Amino acid sequence: MALPNAYGQYNNSKILTASPAELTLMLYEGAIKFCNIAIVAVERKDVEKAHANIQKTERIIDYFRQTLDMSYPVAEDFERVYSYLGQRLIEANMHKDKEILEEVNTHLRSMRDTWKEVMKKSRE
Repeated sequence: MALPNAYGQYNNSKILTASPAELTLMLYEGAIKFCNIAIVAVERKDVEKAHANIQKTERIIDYFRQTLDMSYPVAEDFERVYSYLGQRLIEANMHKDKEILEEVNTHLRSMRDTWKEVMKKSRE
């Protein structure tokens, strides 16, 4: 019984000690994870599980949109991408469409990988 509690404490510690860049990476990873779960749920015709995980992905994308610093010109590009992904997630949820979820996941993976490169270069 102590193992799940230890794991939870580890995760909490990991989040509390993470830098803003690491938290952003964790959010991308979470969005990808929830999107993957939604894809599997759609395949299995588990409507409730698909809906719940699409909504989790949407909330992460919404958070990214809300935290954009619009004083930087690149933020407008991110706003357009996040807006598009949010709209596609709504469509995927309405129709329980696996292909749309896979498209969104492809974009999320690309953005995560780009973010990893940014983190790597900023350390150098």
